[in-house]
Amino acid sequence: MPAELPIQHTISIKQARRLALCAQGFHGRQPPAKITSRHVTQLIERLGVLQIDSVNALVRSHYLPLYSRLGNYPQKLLDQAAWSKGRQRKLFEYWGHEASLLPIDLYPLMRWRMQRASQGQGIYQQMAKFGREQQPTIARVLRAVREQGALGAGTLNTRQERAGPWWDWSAEKIALEWLFAAGELTVAGRRGFERLYDLPERVLPAAIIDHPPLAEADAQRGLLLHAVKALGVGTEKDIRDYFRQDPAPARSGLAELLEQGAIQRVHVQGWRQPAYVLPEFKVPRNVTASALLSPFDSLIWERARTERLFDFRYRLEIYTPAHKRVYGYYVLPFLHHERIAARIDLRAERTAGRLAVHAVHEEQPGLDEEGMYALAANVRQLADWLGLPEVLINCQRVSGARLRTAFVSAGLQLL
Repeated sequence: MPAELPIQHTISIKQARRLALCAQGFHGRQPPAKITSRHVTQLIERLGVLQIDSVNALVRSHYLPLYSRLGNYPQKLLDQAAWSKGRQRKLFEYWGHEASLLPIDLYPLMRWRMQRASQGQGIYQQMAKFGREQQPTIARVLRAVREQGALGAGTLNTRQERAGPWWDWSAEKIALEWLFAAGELTVAGRRGFERLYDLPERVLPAAIIDHPPLAEADAQRGLLLHAVKALGVGTEKDIRDYFRQDPAPARSGLAELLEQGAIQRVHVQGWRQPAYVLPEFKVPRNVTASALLSPFDSLIWERARTERLFDFRYRLEIYTPAHKRVYGYYVLPFLHHERIAARIDLRAERTAGRLAVHAVHEEQPGLDEEGMYALAANVRQLADWLGLPEVLINCQRVSGARLRTAFVSAGLQLL
């Protein structure tokens, strides 16, 4: 491993926060009047990854990060980029940061992970065991996809008994997931939220399929560099978490990137560990963005970094029993002028045509009047984007009353 180079710069926590926000696409500028597929693609290329999650309390999580940065964009633009055929497809599904959508140019950088998965490494133990012991089932499922085209697990399922809760998968579903992890299948599209699997050569561009194999070390360095660009500033752990890379190769890769001059180390005041930035980093004077954030947004998904950057402790309470929840079931942090100033529990009540606000919690020292108006505007705009005519504020806290007053004062539609 190359010798470690000295730290040349010290930056304040405010500067680190601005670097992170700008790198993540929160630059405070007004989004374009008409958002096109190009805007969507450019933003995803900047972020490098959109995490997918099945919870649909508000909207599927992969749609929200683009909304937080672009505003009222047509969701079909993301659908086209992710699951259309031919040149319109700009993304692929794989295990990036958990289940993810990634820019298609990153596919060659993920092949080492596929190779490891085919050897039973880096995947769930149940799936690795299945891969060792159930090769006839895997071969049968692969043959069916090869002969019939894109298939979902439901089409192939031969199990007679009813499925149990959560991850009680059929043998065919496990086989499909094993083949997906190993790179022998990819996701051609979705039926509802069900994956439809097909051969990569029938889904992805030939140039990507025929790309010369990359050495694992080169691919890992490429992912690390992409993570530094997307984060703006981060410790080793922050950076390797972005694409879920292991500690040893990440340390080696970062050291090599340092020696090449592709990144540099800095000290962030208050952080115990050194951080990494691009060589010619520029800190914005301020970032004035206001946005509601998905719980799975890449700005905040590494909870320890979120605490260091924003002094904001955030935990998802979806799987916490209702009586033990502190903030709510599906809670979105509210970013306002370089701080996470509040969190709000929201639910899309689609049948009733309304967005329900179940709880509003302000972070110390609270939101000033302008901040509360900004929160009200963000909630109303989110409802409009989701096609929900009404907003219902159920929160009985003082913060809920303040939000209701802001709605009324601003003349925003409220149930």
